[in-house]
Amino acid sequence: MDSVQTDETNAFLAVLETGSYTAAGRKIGRDGSVISRRVAALETRLGIRLLERTTRRVSATDAGLRYRERVREAMSILRSAEDEARSMATTPAGLLRVSLPAGFGRKWIVPRLPEFLARYPAIELECSLTDRYVDLIAERYDLGVRIGKLEDNRLVAKSLLRLDRLLCASPAWLDAHAPIAHPRDLLRYPVIGFTALSTYPVWHLSRRGEHQAVRIHTRFATDDVEAAIHAAVSGLGVMLGADWLVARELQDGSLVQVLPGWAVSDNDKLSVVRASRRHEPAKTRAFVDWIGELFAQPPWISP
Repeated sequence: MDSVQTDETNAFLAVLETGSYTAAGRKIGRDGSVISRRVAALETRLGIRLLERTTRRVSATDAGLRYRERVREAMSILRSAEDEARSMATTPAGLLRVSLPAGFGRKWIVPRLPEFLARYPAIELECSLTDRYVDLIAERYDLGVRIGKLEDNRLVAKSLLRLDRLLCASPAWLDAHAPIAHPRDLLRYPVIGFTALSTYPVWHLSRRGEHQAVRIHTRFATDDVEAAIHAAVSGLGVMLGADWLVARELQDGSLVQVLPGWAVSDNDKLSVVRASRRHEPAKTRAFVDWIGELFAQPPWISP
């Protein structure tokens, strides 16, 4: 319904409410003749008479009464829709669709989701765990958690924390091989390759201004982070892994850090992204705030 049709309908309703064109004009702030023309235009557009006009009163025809009731029903539905939309803006509720990186999500987000759902009992959560690029807008996700560079300028990002990478290997593998004291020592052995690394097959390490770019030789390479860590624990060699990935194995001793004095240059960051912050639903804001609290400090680092 355009603005002209809305004006015509409002004029008709005002006449029925007040009983005359003059009174309806005063209610709407228009001259009575304007109200009369608007009602006449509405009847012409609909092709039926809505009002009975006499010198003493104006009353609705059967068609006019039916039209009034249907308009009231429509206005009630519209008010309900507006109330629901306002509620979504202020109260976290409804279905929230979230895209998570597979390995990271399984380890560090999914186990904590019961806390989020307990805090917001009116939210229903649907999570997709995948390492493929998810187009949040085209696939109708409310938000996503991303690792690495953000190249979609349609999205608004909130940086959560930096993710560091480090070298590690199993104690058994280290005991069976000569000590690794410098990055060039890595050239003596096949290592575990992670093909999803942007610089693969080169590892970049630095220490006090010295930079080393090591082109690795692999006998086992994978694009799956869990497979890489299992290979390292099983003694297949040195791996380059994110701190969040190997933290538990470093803590329980199944992996040991290699070249701890060297920093890996190819670090990532963790971000939460969504399409826009303008008129953002309360459910989306709630998740952004919650995950910001969750990663205020890296949970894989013991206090």
